[in-house]
Amino acid sequence: MLEAQGLTRTGRFALSTPDSQNSSSSSRLLIVILNYRTPDLTVACLRSLSRQIGELPGAEVVVTDNDSRDGSADKIKQAIEREGYGAWARCEPLPKNGGYAYGNNAPIRSALARPQPPDFVLLLNPDTELLPGAIRALLDFMRAHPECGIAGSRLEDDRGNVHCSAFNFPSAWSELDRGLELGIVTRLLKNRTVQRPIPSEPCEVDWVAGASMLVRRQVFERVGLIDEAYFLYFEEVDFLLRARRAGFRTFYVPASRVLHHMGASTGVTDEKSAPRRIPAYWFDSRRRYFVKNHGLAHAALADSAFLIGRALQKLRRVAIPKQTRPDPPYMVRDYLQNGVLRKGAKLEPARIE
Repeated sequence: MLEAQGLTRTGRFALSTPDSQNSSSSSRLLIVILNYRTPDLTVACLRSLSRQIGELPGAEVVVTDNDSRDGSADKIKQAIEREGYGAWARCEPLPKNGGYAYGNNAPIRSALARPQPPDFVLLLNPDTELLPGAIRALLDFMRAHPECGIAGSRLEDDRGNVHCSAFNFPSAWSELDRGLELGIVTRLLKNRTVQRPIPSEPCEVDWVAGASMLVRRQVFERVGLIDEAYFLYFEEVDFLLRARRAGFRTFYVPASRVLHHMGASTGVTDEKSAPRRIPAYWFDSRRRYFVKNHGLAHAALADSAFLIGRALQKLRRVAIPKQTRPDPPYMVRDYLQNGVLRKGAKLEPARIE
């Protein structure tokens, strides 16, 4: 069906491997969960995994702890022992809190160095719980479509509402739309906005949410690990853009359903509470993404587009009062202070080896 829709194209990188001839049960699979001060969420994620691990012979789960210093690692180790998960799961404390890429790269780097490295790596947020068949759906899709390098799940909340987890790459156009928050502009820029309409069928996208993302080993071998110069946010967008430029394709697979307690692990994207001030590392990551991938001029244009859009939005709110979610505290000031043209702004070299 997907081939009939033109999803296998000429001129793009396709893996010439025997994967599509094998069943998903024969895959060597590494599942990585990064914990930072969320042991209860991580244990709940492991519990959901325990109900599917029988479908995945040979799969291993590594929980890395980013130096939480709150007893998280011990709590997770005790849960693994108490619940009988030791045959397939382990917890590995790390010596520092180096961010999302650092915490995920550590077990991936070790696994890729083995004589028999994993065929696939599944990155899971600790604030996720896998619904029945979630991993199998991703693996089956990968097996059936060797041109797919990365596949992402459908994310839902605990009430069954579907969250957007299939996206277009950010650009100056998408920053203008994000600043304006005006429906007519969003419709005009529908192919340039970051958020896409939520698909009901598998489809190719620019990037998928890193909360549940399956990556073929060859992607890491060709483009390297996730860029550790990002502390948190934009690192998966950067990684998938590098994969796209190397010829790999990314797909959204809605048959893989994952419960996502959105924002529970960081609090930044939690829509159930009052907006928090955007942390400095978010701005650092955003700036790095635009400068690294699109150059200084485009990064400055993206800053300007958002700020102009936000200024017009505020004028519209004055003219036409409307109940909307308030902005995070000091948002505009923080954008101005952390913009790409601020004094001292620079792009540090990536640390991905």
